[in-house]
Amino acid sequence: MKITDLKTHILHHRLDQPFESAFSTFTDRWACLVEIACDDGTVGWGECLGPAGPNAATVAAMAPLILGRDPLAIEPIWTLIYNQFRDQGQRGLSVTAQSGIDIALWDIAGKHFGVPVHVLAGGAYRDSVPAYATGGFRQVGRDRIAALEEEMAQHVADGFGAAKIKIGYGHEIDVAAIRTARAVLGAERALMIDANHGYDTVEAIRLGRAVADQNIAWFEEPVVPEQLAAYQDVRRGQPIPVAGGETWHTRYAHAQALDARAVDILQPDVAGCGGITEMRKIATMAETAGVRLVPHVWGTGVTVAASLQMLAILPPAPQRHAPSDPWLEFDRTPNPFRMAILKQPITCENGRVAVPDGPGLGIEIDREALARWSVGD
Repeated sequence: MKITDLKTHILHHRLDQPFESAFSTFTDRWACLVEIACDDGTVGWGECLGPAGPNAATVAAMAPLILGRDPLAIEPIWTLIYNQFRDQGQRGLSVTAQSGIDIALWDIAGKHFGVPVHVLAGGAYRDSVPAYATGGFRQVGRDRIAALEEEMAQHVADGFGAAKIKIGYGHEIDVAAIRTARAVLGAERALMIDANHGYDTVEAIRLGRAVADQNIAWFEEPVVPEQLAAYQDVRRGQPIPVAGGETWHTRYAHAQALDARAVDILQPDVAGCGGITEMRKIATMAETAGVRLVPHVWGTGVTVAASLQMLAILPPAPQRHAPSDPWLEFDRTPNPFRMAILKQPITCENGRVAVPDGPGLGIEIDREALARWSVGD
């Protein structure tokens, strides 16, 4: 079996209702999917976290390195690509692009052997995981509190046992938003907060102390990801567990964060950290360090499926009679193509999401839907 073609699909949708994180305004939804074809007809799919156009261009630059190679040589291909781009790209676009390629290769391998990725990766500890609804962005032109109340009420109605909201817009409005979310969710549901590195250390510590009574599961990306010492300060300075990792790429960056004891919860993204190959290594490092791992997930059903395969193989930590399952981040922000590109959308039922058990990632792409949302195909 040989790789005969590698292409990308850029997906796009213009939003009717823009929304904001601490530093970005989302007026559009974009995605970059990777499709790898083999001479026996096997096709694998992957996805790249981050800007679609630059990811697609970087994937195209990597394509000559793998065309004609055996797609089952996943580790050697990973090493080849990384080594060829490491002088310019130990983090960032080169790694997010490589992630999409790597996921597609694992999808091919699973299809070749007729088993899900989690079987190839050693076997599943679980066949479903609890999901938390991610959203809570600031909607442009709407009252922050009223919009948040409406959104949290919908998550409750949809059966989610947890939700994450965005902060980083200012201390007073953030405190009000957190208290509003907690009131709507009730005491029995988990609440997470994500600043998208919108604070400095002083602000993050002040915020954490101000909402310490709200039973927050974690405080995500309180400060910019480059500042590991600032992460340490935030951990020491306030009581909420600190989380981060979506913008730390490869095992090397995550090792630095683990060595620094920068976070209580590590959050690699399979479509950004280097793919399934690298995420398995990061998971082992987190287990060795005694740090909880909860993957970051932001993308289409391709990334969700790949993330579920990873969640299936995470060992219970700690081992006990009734271990806690790791959470799946389940994006609930507007994105009409997120699951539309799958023939069988991934859904959340009673607060849990099943791990796909078909070959590879366990999904099939709906090419008609793919064409509907693709730019330039």
